[in-house]
Amino acid sequence: FLSLSLQAKMSRPVQARRLEGIDKNIWVEFVKLAATYSTVNLGQGFPDFPPPDFLKEAFVRALSGENHMLHQYTRAFGHPPLVKILAQFFGKLLGRDLDPMTNVMVTVGAYQALFCCFQAFVDEGDEVIIIEPFFDCYEPMVKMAGGMPVFVPLRPKAPKDGKLMSSADWQLDPAELASKFSERTKAIVLNSPNNPLGKVFSRGELELIADLCVKHDVLCISDEVYEWLVYDGKEHIRIASLQGMWDRTVIIGSAGKTFSATGWKVGWTVGPNQLLQHLRTVHQNSVYHCATVAQEAVAQGFQRELELYGKPESYFVQLSNELQQKRDWLVQSLDAVGMKPIVPEGTYFLVADISEFKSDVPDVPDSDEPYDSRFAKWMVKNKGLAAIPLSAFYCGANKNNYNHFIRFCFAKEEATLKAANDILQKWKREKTSP
Repeated sequence: FLSLSLQAKMSRPVQARRLEGIDKNIWVEFVKLAATYSTVNLGQGFPDFPPPDFLKEAFVRALSGENHMLHQYTRAFGHPPLVKILAQFFGKLLGRDLDPMTNVMVTVGAYQALFCCFQAFVDEGDEVIIIEPFFDCYEPMVKMAGGMPVFVPLRPKAPKDGKLMSSADWQLDPAELASKFSERTKAIVLNSPNNPLGKVFSRGELELIADLCVKHDVLCISDEVYEWLVYDGKEHIRIASLQGMWDRTVIIGSAGKTFSATGWKVGWTVGPNQLLQHLRTVHQNSVYHCATVAQEAVAQGFQRELELYGKPESYFVQLSNELQQKRDWLVQSLDAVGMKPIVPEGTYFLVADISEFKSDVPDVPDSDEPYDSRFAKWMVKNKGLAAIPLSAFYCGANKNNYNHFIRFCFAKEEATLKAANDILQKWKREKTSP
């Protein structure tokens, strides 16, 4: 009996080849560290304040109302009221007539929308251009689909007259970007406003990308989850609205970021039917269906926002005003202690230069781990403040090129930001006291 059970153990590798080398995940490690040590968590990108009352009320109505069908399956590719309002809303933004049944698909958060795109479009050996720094799941998702990620960095240019650096100072080199396109290029991933930098790509930058996509017949996967979170009067330009781009672009959005409800996991894709039909195939053979009640509530939220579009009472207007103030507060707080912030034009995030704090966390020669990663771990364990190393948003070969920055999330209650400021001030006093 014993020898039989020994024989029954599997000796050949069980995991699929596509999982090799992508098993590590920065969030698993840093979320655990933050849960164990942090008193203030500015690491993960989620608000610690509630969604707006009108959205919570819509959820409660959907949950406890007379329509018991909201507890059952709805249409697999999106709850009809939600796809209808999304088609209306994005049709208005893009200046085109959208069909709710073919031009919109609802997903389990923007994360699943990304997964559907890579699985639907990327074949073995296809190249996908990723702009660094990038939201970390793009690379493993491309590799899982059998594709080859090709990286092109945003390069920082020093600001003039000792001003703080802005995310706008990080730019693509046009010649370098053009050199990454070839006959093997299937798609480029664009994330504007960009996580982690908070960069909002300008019209000129988007036109450069669009021209290359058209010239090389390349798809654009446009991750626009922070589309409403732009500051200082900046404009979020949708690349699908540029000439020649609608037919080759899938737009990805998120109710989590739009309505401060990241745990609801409602995302969507908007694009031409000839692209979305392939996403539907992946979707129906993976999750098949998204939570009905959450979709109903998000539909009502968008209905309200369509009526208030551009008005001061609009939640989209109010949230970006509120977050701009929080951003400014954290910028001042970090600048005062000598962590040089890069002022973001959008998103929840702010990246800061930790060079002046290096004396607190000595270098380990010949370490495989990037410096900012060790710094962030030391900071959470010794100071109780959680943040994410910027090197986590770079490919392996480039991690050490940008290893003196960390990313903070400022989409937090005032009390949370004040507690972070207290930690930083105390730390500065300890550094300067004899």
